[in-house]
Amino acid sequence: MTLQALGESNNKAVILDLCTTDRGDLCLDSVNKLNIDWQLINNTSPEQVLDLIADKEIVVTNKVVLDRTILESAKSLKLVCISATGTNNVDLVAARELDIDVCNVTGYATPAVVQYVFATMLNLFGRLQEHRLAVRRGEWSRSDQFCLLDFPFHECQGKTLGIVGYGELGKAVAEVAKLFGMKVLIATRNSDDKREGRIPLNLMLPQLDVLSLHCLLNAETEHLISKKELHTLPKGAIVINSARGGIVKEKDLLAAIESGHLGGAATDVLSSEPPSENHCLLQKEYNNLIVTPHIAWASIESRQRLIDQVALNISEYLAGRPRNIVN
Repeated sequence: MTLQALGESNNKAVILDLCTTDRGDLCLDSVNKLNIDWQLINNTSPEQVLDLIADKEIVVTNKVVLDRTILESAKSLKLVCISATGTNNVDLVAARELDIDVCNVTGYATPAVVQYVFATMLNLFGRLQEHRLAVRRGEWSRSDQFCLLDFPFHECQGKTLGIVGYGELGKAVAEVAKLFGMKVLIATRNSDDKREGRIPLNLMLPQLDVLSLHCLLNAETEHLISKKELHTLPKGAIVINSARGGIVKEKDLLAAIESGHLGGAATDVLSSEPPSENHCLLQKEYNNLIVTPHIAWASIESRQRLIDQVALNISEYLAGRPRNIVN
């Protein structure tokens, strides 16, 4: 555990898992300038939580769980700042009953996630991995032509992108897709969604060249994309998941890659994180499968915006103007 005190104040606060956001590459001025007696903890185990928050008015957490038992034990606690958008690690009902405000941060990662979606899409459409490895193997050097045409590839222009989850991230991806000359289709949220411009998932999938997921993981979306949906996509389609791992049934995704039905897939998220070393998607290298360690959101700029939003949430709370309250 790393402990650092930054100033003295009647307002006591703790960040429970700073290393999930900052690895020494961010500016913490927005946090430091607050009139708060801080404890900054890199990692907090479940066994340490009760002691760390016992006398704190403000707690900042990214992934550390604050359940009812923990919240009830924190007699001084008035504000929980979640340094993320998702709120599943905090018992919001208990917090409300205990008169503890809970706030989150939103919109901080949009440019980074959009960049990830198109970085992976362009990589897969352009078959960059195969071209790069061919050069490393010396195939270009041995060629009797100025270029290698061994891996035919496609452009984004004219392709159809389907988006599941049309919030801030989905809308931003759609705008960039249009700049690439892509057609964009948007899935309905459920069977009751009659909004204009939306199309049921089962009708959208057969029309797609790329499926990009940006929805929440919940009871309705768990395994939303499994064998049936993957094989409803046209042969050669690409799936990109920068949302949550449980939305895609991973064994079915692997089978669709191995069978050649999918043209490629990129996933930044898995159903268990960190994954076990024997996870099905990590056992073999595939040129058309990109697995990244939940970093689509995590550019330096994105993490800086997150830290600054947390500081703003706390500053507004201290000024009597709570913001981004989620409970």
